[in-house]
Amino acid sequence: MNKIIIKNFAIWARNKLIADIQYKAGLMGITAGGISEPLQQSTKETQFFDIGTAEPYAINGDAIKQRSSLVNVIKQKAKEADYATAYKYIIEGVAYTWFNRLIAVRFMEVNDYLPSHIRVLSSESGKMEPDLVTTPFDADLPFTDIEKQEVIKLKNDNELDECFRLLFIKQCNVLNEILPALFERTSDYTELLLNVSAIDKEGVVYHLINDIPEEDFNIEKGGQVEIIGWMYQYYNTEPKNEAFAKTGKITKEEIPAVTQLFTPDWIVRYMVENSLGRIWVEGHPNESLKAGWKYYLDEAEQDFEVQVKLNEIHTEYAELSPEDIHFIDPCMGSGHILVYAFDVFMQIYQSAGYSERDAARSILENNLFGLDIDDRAYQMAYFAVMMKARQYNRRILSAETPCHVYSIHDSNRIDRNKLSYFGTALSYIEKNDAVNQISGLLDTFKDAKEYGSILDVENYNWNLLKRFAESYSVDGQMSLDMVGIDETQKSLQEIIAIGETMARKYEVVSTNPPYMGGGNMPTKLSAYVKKKYETTKRDLYTVFIARCMGMLKEKALCSMITQQGWMFINSYEALRDEIVEEKQIISMAHLGPRAFEEIGGEVVQTTTFVIRADNDNRYSGKFVRLTDADSEEGKKNLFLVKKRDNDFFEVKQSDFKMISKTPIAYWLAHNTRLDFKNSLNIESSYFSCYGLLTGHDEGYIFEWFEVSDSDIKFDANNLAEFNGSKKKYAPLCKGGVFRKWYGNRELVVRYDEEGIRGMSHYPKYASNGQERYFSEGITWAEVCMGNLSVRYMPSGNVFSLKGPCMFADDKQSLMRVIGYLNTNVVHYFVQILNPTISCGTGVLNRLPIKGIECIDENVVKENISISKEDWDSFETSWDFKKHPLV
Repeated sequence: MNKIIIKNFAIWARNKLIADIQYKAGLMGITAGGISEPLQQSTKETQFFDIGTAEPYAINGDAIKQRSSLVNVIKQKAKEADYATAYKYIIEGVAYTWFNRLIAVRFMEVNDYLPSHIRVLSSESGKMEPDLVTTPFDADLPFTDIEKQEVIKLKNDNELDECFRLLFIKQCNVLNEILPALFERTSDYTELLLNVSAIDKEGVVYHLINDIPEEDFNIEKGGQVEIIGWMYQYYNTEPKNEAFAKTGKITKEEIPAVTQLFTPDWIVRYMVENSLGRIWVEGHPNESLKAGWKYYLDEAEQDFEVQVKLNEIHTEYAELSPEDIHFIDPCMGSGHILVYAFDVFMQIYQSAGYSERDAARSILENNLFGLDIDDRAYQMAYFAVMMKARQYNRRILSAETPCHVYSIHDSNRIDRNKLSYFGTALSYIEKNDAVNQISGLLDTFKDAKEYGSILDVENYNWNLLKRFAESYSVDGQMSLDMVGIDETQKSLQEIIAIGETMARKYEVVSTNPPYMGGGNMPTKLSAYVKKKYETTKRDLYTVFIARCMGMLKEKALCSMITQQGWMFINSYEALRDEIVEEKQIISMAHLGPRAFEEIGGEVVQTTTFVIRADNDNRYSGKFVRLTDADSEEGKKNLFLVKKRDNDFFEVKQSDFKMISKTPIAYWLAHNTRLDFKNSLNIESSYFSCYGLLTGHDEGYIFEWFEVSDSDIKFDANNLAEFNGSKKKYAPLCKGGVFRKWYGNRELVVRYDEEGIRGMSHYPKYASNGQERYFSEGITWAEVCMGNLSVRYMPSGNVFSLKGPCMFADDKQSLMRVIGYLNTNVVHYFVQILNPTISCGTGVLNRLPIKGIECIDENVVKENISISKEDWDSFETSWDFKKHPLV
């Protein structure tokens, strides 16, 4: 599968579909600039629109109603934002609807899954005209006599594109009967705006057929349903880039695009095999099953007492039948994890003696569950799971088998006045109870589209609520309240199904959660996270770690891939404590940077792991270190090599507590842990702090040569001395490039009274550590890309948030700590405490200082002197006198 070809096609197809749809809408007076009324000569039967040509554009019949529906939908959406946003949203929606269907139909026709067995987009013989256009009446589509005549006329008139459009819509509506979640009955305006060609070589259909090899779709020839997921991710490439490029918070409409990331296949296999696979084979030992799971890791060797307890857990697992194992991906995206889980479930069922046909039906009915906030991703996940089921059971699509994957809906538009009409089969007491419960559920689901599966849903009487929503009665009365009651019933039933899925507990939870820092979250989501997930609120992925653990039954398993920050960052100490003290890390593959082919650089560093909901901290986990491999493929291969060679770290949960803040530093030798446990730390003898945040650096921070030298006070010993000088600027330490001992002294900050007064008006202004400004100390860059370099800071400086500082009680202690912090030993310790790109005061404060008295301060002073001489040898230093070679 050539992902570059797929990516190029998906990005191009999105823009092409949008442009074609906009063109079609524009012909009818609907543009990004507004909505034009029909021309005066229009009648009830025909409407005319000025398109700048001699003859106006005309629509008639159903197209008039469809246009009216489109206008109403845009105007309704505009009430939530503005017209331009509404127009863009609706056009985007129509584009992805037809994109999804084109991809789905292509997959089905290649694999001969279409009920008619006639190709819709292509031809078996390779001709350009699709087989459906060639033989439309062999496809068993329901035509009226008028429609038959229209098809015949279009073919006779050689209007093949219009004929294809009519037949494609007809085929999609028929597919609604077997795949209703993807091929929903199209909104009338969606049909109106479909503007695709079957024979245009510059069209989406032609490029889909000719650019992407058919083998990529063909399961029998090595194709995979996962191509649907890649298509979806790449389709979102430009919306994702646009959302990240803009300033301000992410909107709820942008959340799906910026948080979706297709998980590499080998990581999906690791997660599913070591969670779903494990819960089965530990209760039903089966070496042949394990042998087929390339990424399965046997449990680490345990102490006797721990193994006794594990044997009891395995006995509980042995009582599970295949139908008893409930598996959920609460952030399913396009369903990659669910699809592989389906395969593993199939292997489990077959090992228990089930046929493929019966197993496929049972997996859909009993085992697989999925949630997402993105309607587009949901459609793709639903389709992928159903196609996987069809692979094993050719009759599954006609059996009306339920599929428990859902797009989360909010309750905002449900008219609660209609609730009184429901529950006709219930007793008076039951109905009152049901109304109270459904009201509570609707309260919970207000704005649910923004919160997604992190919502905490009460465990209501779901059977009662289902019976309540099953039927309604109007007692022969008609009123305005009855308008739209069928839609209300559908919405109630959907929210009940979603609520039950979110409220239940599972044997296995497996997901790749969205990543979004708290600062980028929409306002409502941010407030909810702060209220409900206090200890994990800094990022959405850590919120989901907490949420997923909360979805587990006792002794159940959770597998995830997340950023690695939770393992080390101080802010997540409470999360680590919960995992170490109340759960068990069964295994972890620590990936580090470049685990995703689509993401380069060092910023996104990840880890994938499996946790059991059991609380014995004597348990030993198995850890695989893959951080040195520099590509997705490299990490996969290194994992397999380490598995083959049994090259793992095996660590007891309790050992993580030996280091302050409980970092998951699994690779340490026991003696190193003892150094942390038995030594004083830097915080006990030194004071460190962050510094100034101006709120507007461009207006207050400058290169020293950008301002007049006479306005800079270089050597103030305190704030009073600086103010007394009547100077405007003071030297500023703000981190900078890697450089030890001395240097990076090139900035000044406006710090007179007028400057401070100006900064204070900015919302982000903060004068951290102000009492230490102008004091002698040491400084470093808070963002250090894993390479700490500490520099001497003479008195006279202000320091910034990005250039934190440390201070000692005396000169000797200051020299010793500079020397100590610039050693390779400290570099190693920093990687233990926080192997990320940042190195704040919290990291340095936790460093052990055993042996610091052995540092020779005279050597440190000499190093500082040499470094200063080097720094002052260039004109970029304000202490420059002359070049050393002169």
